[in-house]
Amino acid sequence: MKIIVIGAVAAGTSAAAKARRNSEDAEITIYERDSFISYSGCGMPYFLGGEVEKAESLTPRDPAFFKSKYNVEIKTRHEVLSIDAGNKNVSVKDLASGEVFTDHYDKLIIATGARAVTPPIPGREKAHVFTLRNINDMLRIESFLVEKKPRTAAIVGTGFIGLEMCESLTRLGISVTLLEKLPQVTPGLDSDMAVYVEEHLKKNNITVKTGVSITQITEDSVVLADGTTIPAELTLLSTGIRPNGELAASAGVTLGKSGAILVNERMETNLTDVYACGDCTEQFHVVTGQQVYRPLGSTANKTGRIAGDCATGGNLRYRGTLGTGIFRVLGLSVGQTGLSEREAREAGYDIVVNHNIKPDKPEYLGGEEMVIKAVADRATGRILGVQIVGRAGVDKRIDVFATAISFGAKAEDLFYLDLAYAPPFSTTKDPVMYTGMILENAIHGGRPLMTAQELLARQEAGDQVTVIDARVSAQYEKAHVEGANSIPHAEIRDAAELLDQDDVVVTYCNKGTTGNAAQNILINKGFRHVYNLSGGMKQYTVTRKTIRKS
Repeated sequence: MKIIVIGAVAAGTSAAAKARRNSEDAEITIYERDSFISYSGCGMPYFLGGEVEKAESLTPRDPAFFKSKYNVEIKTRHEVLSIDAGNKNVSVKDLASGEVFTDHYDKLIIATGARAVTPPIPGREKAHVFTLRNINDMLRIESFLVEKKPRTAAIVGTGFIGLEMCESLTRLGISVTLLEKLPQVTPGLDSDMAVYVEEHLKKNNITVKTGVSITQITEDSVVLADGTTIPAELTLLSTGIRPNGELAASAGVTLGKSGAILVNERMETNLTDVYACGDCTEQFHVVTGQQVYRPLGSTANKTGRIAGDCATGGNLRYRGTLGTGIFRVLGLSVGQTGLSEREAREAGYDIVVNHNIKPDKPEYLGGEEMVIKAVADRATGRILGVQIVGRAGVDKRIDVFATAISFGAKAEDLFYLDLAYAPPFSTTKDPVMYTGMILENAIHGGRPLMTAQELLARQEAGDQVTVIDARVSAQYEKAHVEGANSIPHAEIRDAAELLDQDDVVVTYCNKGTTGNAAQNILINKGFRHVYNLSGGMKQYTVTRKTIRKS
């Protein structure tokens, strides 16, 4: 059996390696138009920032390695020009010699990846304007940094790569300006979580401009639509990627709405004996079951392994994606998994939203605060998605949530997880467990939550809402929710006699715990519509900033 793989980065090489493990007799050839294979694209910002010393660390395997270990032939600088699915042939061009030849396959695996998308900005072709998608891009940026020693940089786009490069360039002493067309940074996050990232960036002397358009890139600046000139001796366009699906489409392979290749759970396309994997494919979402495009290195490796297995008679099946991701920017970790609040609402769920603010471990051992936003389905209690921002412990918790969501966990299930505890690692009730407790109380325990957005919207609409600040008076006097009444927790039992039990009441404290205690008192005294403000005063403060900004 002859297997041809198109593409030799994460998905393609994973497919070839798994195919070889299944079959010693198969003849396996990979065609790759680039000169680098099987590299760590996610490590590139850290090389440019000096955390990774050698570029070779990101490219540990070459064609000789795959030939000796797997007996897989990898031909670099070879571009597949066309696929003849009827005759099971591919037309290949040797980019070094210019020779074009035909090769035959029994099974074909398409792993053509994705490419950087750049907006049509005048000046984008200049020598100091870059994208960062592959090793050649990285080496060009490195050469520019060494030779030109830029003092200023503009990064257009605030996704994972844009913010990781912001951190790396800042490490080099370069003054960075972040430019984002949307009204918030980190477009994948909900706005009430993205604000934490933006505030952190500004505290670290990063200039952030959201809701802006660029009209021109000059030799040493970026010009905005309002005429503002941003100093930029280096400009990085980090404005997203697009799947390389054109080759497949020209052969009759069906593409999805995103332009990526449609595959089933076996990574099969609509064409017989043609598979696809990695960043050129759409996946289905674990929660909704709908087709989504979530290009991630971890997903590329996973889908590549499945494609290689199924092409050689295996039984692996893809189980869907949650789009789980995490990045670090200037000491802050940002993780997300599953549906955002916005996506959950668009999917038609009636949701409960909770902001849980807790330290990653006891404060007496240096615990630092993390903000966990969780979204659950009110009807079933199922966890739909989670976003976390914090300095420490984010990776551990986002992975626990991703695992729980993958297996259909409900809010009440989180409390019963037998998680590892010792003071250097966690609190006795882990923040994951607290999140489950709060959501379970809201869904089943008659302790509803109200988000800051909902409260502000009610107040703006003129709805009658009694807001109670359950903190001590000194905290209320320092700052409080607009229109709130100061009734400290210790006084609320007596004060309850003066309140109308039919009113809509919202209680709050700094982060939520004391607000919940006040809520319990009022509910137990017969009040019918008592909500606790999700995330307390802290979340209200940052949410109000996003609303005023928009």
